[in-house]
Amino acid sequence: MSCGNHHETPCTEVLARVYTYLDGELDQGGCSQVREHLDECGPCLKEYGLEEAVKKLVGKSCGCEPVPGDLRAKVLGRIEQICGEIKSAETTSSETA
Repeated sequence: MSCGNHHETPCTEVLARVYTYLDGELDQGGCSQVREHLDECGPCLKEYGLEEAVKKLVGKSCGCEPVPGDLRAKVLGRIEQICGEIKSAETTSSETA
């Protein structure tokens, strides 16, 4: 996603780091970049608000059960694997077209 305006940090980069930001896992510089971008970009701020609401809802719904420590790494690994499979399939289909 891009709002069409020029920003020091591109919309796609900010939105890719939104959950890391919400989880407080960005370093101080990364947090500053995301906050600065959200201050000047309405569409990203709206998307951030939606992601924050989803995170809170999930936290309320699943907050009473402990989560295995390696779950995040497993989920992110699986997402990367699926993205790779999709890119591979897109490349294969564009080569045969």
